[in-house]
Amino acid sequence: MQEKRPPNTFRPPAPRTCDRWPRGGVRMVWAPELAGLALVMALQPGCTVGPDFEPPRAPLPAHWPGLAESAGRVTVAPVDIDWWRGFGDPLLAALEERAATSNLSLRAAAVRLAQVRAQRDIVAAAEWPSWHGNAGYTRLKPSEKGIFSQIGRLLGGGSGGADLGTSARGVGAGVIGIPAAQIKPFSLWQYGFDAAWELDLWGRVRRELESAEANLEASAEAERDLRLSVMAEVARDYIELRRIQRVRQLTEDHLASAEETLRLTERRAARELVSDLDVAQARTQRDEIAAQLPRLNQQEAQAINRLSLLLGQPPRALRRELAAARPLPPLPPRVPIGLPAELARRRPDIRRAEAQLHAATAEIGVAVADFYPRLTLSGSFGLQALQFKDLGNWAARQYALGPTLTVPIFEGGRLKATLELREAQQQEAAIAYHDTVLRALHEVDDALTAYGEEQRRHDALTEALRWSREALDLARRRYQVGVTSFLPVLEAQRALLRLEQEQADSRAALGTRLVALYKALGGGFEVSGR
Repeated sequence: MQEKRPPNTFRPPAPRTCDRWPRGGVRMVWAPELAGLALVMALQPGCTVGPDFEPPRAPLPAHWPGLAESAGRVTVAPVDIDWWRGFGDPLLAALEERAATSNLSLRAAAVRLAQVRAQRDIVAAAEWPSWHGNAGYTRLKPSEKGIFSQIGRLLGGGSGGADLGTSARGVGAGVIGIPAAQIKPFSLWQYGFDAAWELDLWGRVRRELESAEANLEASAEAERDLRLSVMAEVARDYIELRRIQRVRQLTEDHLASAEETLRLTERRAARELVSDLDVAQARTQRDEIAAQLPRLNQQEAQAINRLSLLLGQPPRALRRELAAARPLPPLPPRVPIGLPAELARRRPDIRRAEAQLHAATAEIGVAVADFYPRLTLSGSFGLQALQFKDLGNWAARQYALGPTLTVPIFEGGRLKATLELREAQQQEAAIAYHDTVLRALHEVDDALTAYGEEQRRHDALTEALRWSREALDLARRRYQVGVTSFLPVLEAQRALLRLEQEQADSRAALGTRLVALYKALGGGFEVSGR
């Protein structure tokens, strides 16, 4: 049940669990009554004003809309926690583990999380009394022109204070009896302790702690979200590196074939079986292929550097480890994606948005509690003496104990405006939560569609590649027997190289699409039990 908004003047609303405060407002009480009231209220359990947080229901469908476009390789089995191990590449798994511990962004996020945890502990400390010990020594000399010189007048004596010690007029002479000019400097020794404790009668401190714990949870989810992004980026850059190496290997193979074709053409031209035009075309084909290698070498170096940065390493630190070409990581035969209902518990950004909504809801309770009075118990005990040796004497003791009641009577609209601000912030957090869920659904649907369509593209390229190889083989045989010119061979070679590179790109795209799908699903973390 939602709390009613309190008025700007102090007449606190009647919370559903707080019924001890008199409806007639605040009445004046004497110190003994106030002390008794404070003791009774301290012994009774406090209440908590403001709305209680209820986890929102995420608008999630019962089934994935884009499951039909996944080309039959997707299943609703639970998502693998260590999804990167499904690629079957031990080096990729090792890089992921190293990035989880050495990535500088993750280390900075861990430090930020520790800061938020410390802030939560600071807020939690307000639930307990504060104790302070004190000790001091003071050397005092009263001013001859200060308050001591006017004690006689203040206490009803003569008009001056200089003759206070010799005059018998007024109360001052009998009380003080010493001229201010004759008071010599003296020492004051004291030590003891004091304590203060605000009774959390309306749950203000508890709501602040609830908000701090929700902010801590949101910070932890932000750290997990960053970790998921780093793991996905490592996988994408690793797959991109293997794609570049595969394309370079294909290019080098075609370059060797082009050089062999050039030598064959030169021999045939020497025997005047072909013209010099065929030789020029063969040389052009070879140089075109060779021109692609510097660009691929540059891309390989940049991909290795990106991985080095993700692992917190300097440039070229992983070159010896990653320079050797390896095949693209194999794709899992089936991709488990879980059910839509699990998405809200698995994606860190959704859990972070829910925690932020929780914190905003708790802040409303803090704003409501500010309309109520605050009761603080304070006390002090110590020993004070003019001589250090007298500090151990029980007669030197002094103490003070009593409650303090603070009532908001007029704040110029500040309390009401603060409550309106907190309610507006809660509404914004609720909208942000639903927006985060909606964006997550779009990301999953787009990733499913992209993965399925890339599978179809890869299958079509594989079929086209088979026919391209047959076309090149046929063109070479026809050229060798002199049936056709060298141009069909060049065109067939260009087409085959292009298709092989596109197939390698598509194979790598399948891997990166799968990584994007795992990231959209929030894979990499166990589903929480809440």
